[in-house]
Amino acid sequence: MYNPIDLLNGEKMVESIIEMTDVVKKYGDKAAINGLTMAVRKGELFGFLGPNGAGKTTTIRVISTLTDFSEGTVKVAGIDIKKDPRNAKDHMGVIQQAISLDKDLTIRENMMHHAMMHKVPADERKKRIQELSDFIGLDEYLDRMVDSLSGGWKKKAAIVCALVHKPDILFLDEPTVGLDVKARRLLWDLIKKLNEEGTTIFLTSHYIEEIELLCDRVGIIDLGKLIALGTPQELCNKVGSTAVEYRENEETKYKYFTDRDQAKDFVSVLDDHDQIVIRNTNLEDCFVELTGKSVGGR
Repeated sequence: MYNPIDLLNGEKMVESIIEMTDVVKKYGDKAAINGLTMAVRKGELFGFLGPNGAGKTTTIRVISTLTDFSEGTVKVAGIDIKKDPRNAKDHMGVIQQAISLDKDLTIRENMMHHAMMHKVPADERKKRIQELSDFIGLDEYLDRMVDSLSGGWKKKAAIVCALVHKPDILFLDEPTVGLDVKARRLLWDLIKKLNEEGTTIFLTSHYIEEIELLCDRVGIIDLGKLIALGTPQELCNKVGSTAVEYRENEETKYKYFTDRDQAKDFVSVLDDHDQIVIRNTNLEDCFVELTGKSVGGR
C-alpha cells in the first residue's frame, strides 16, 4: 500500500503535494479509476503511464477538478479539492492534449485573458507575461495570431498561459503528441527547466522513452488501479535489470534476469546466436511485462 501522505526518501521525510486516497471515478457501471491511492512529491517530475483506457487522462481531470469523482479523497497542496476547489485550482496549471488557445486572439491577448481569469492583479499581468515569455523564448511571437505558430510554439504559448498565475503544479497531458523530433526535444528542455525552477510536473505520455528520460518517479496505472510506482530504475529492476532479446519461431521474445551472467547462461543454451541481444532492461520492457499491453492514449 502506498502511503499518500508520508513519503520517505532514505531517512528524510518528503512532502507530498498531491495526495489521492481510495479514489473511484465511475462512468455508469464502469470504473475509470478504481480505488486509486497515490502521492506526488513536491518539486518532482512525475511520470504517469498506462495502456489505452487505463485512466490516465481521467486521473488528471479528477485531480485538476475538471471531473468529479465518486469516492475517496484528493488533496492538492494540502487542500481537499471537493471542499475548496477554487483554492486548490490556484495551485495548478493544466495543459491538456488539445491546445486551448483562442484563435481569434494574439498570443499576448491569450495570456492576458488567462491572467485575468486567474485574478492576477492588473499591475502584475504584463510583467509576469513578459518574464515567462522571455524564459520560454516566446517574446518575438507575442503579437502574432495563434494559427500563425507551429505546433511546438503553440504548446509553449499554452504553457505560459498555464503558468501565468504562478501555480505550484503543472499538469502536462501528452504534451508532445503531434510534434516533430526537434520540437519535442525543445519542449523536453523546457519541462526540465521549469522543474529545476521549482515547479512540480505531472506528465503523461505514450512516448515511453520520454517518461524514462525526464521523470524522477513513474506511476503505472492499469484498469484504473496503480500497479507500480518508483524510479525508472526501480521499475526496471522489478522485471530484471538485464534483458535478452531473441528470435524464436519467427517471433521476437524477451527474457529478463537479475544480472548479465544469468543472461549469458541462458543465451549459451539457445540454438541461434545470430539474432540475440543482451542489453539493459528499459522502462518499455517493464511496462509491457507488468501490463501485458502497449502504451496508448487514454
